[in-house]
Amino acid sequence: MSWTEIRRDDRIVEWERSDGHATIRLRHGPNAWHVRFDRLHQAPDGRGYESERFDDEAAARDAVEAWKTEYDVE
Repeated sequence: MSWTEIRRDDRIVEWERSDGHATIRLRHGPNAWHVRFDRLHQAPDGRGYESERFDDEAAARDAVEAWKTEYDVE
């Protein structure tokens, strides 16, 4: 499957998995970068949630790319 950017503003970028059951969000907070993965209860593999905090943008973006691969489904 693929991930499509569904939101972009001055603080948040969010991607949705092509099956519509999961999103990944990159958010720039006041003191750090936050990345979260959220999968719906209705997803075939069930509900899932993960969140991490990063001090720099590059590390946060690396996490986004890693999670896109890890949480992709066929």
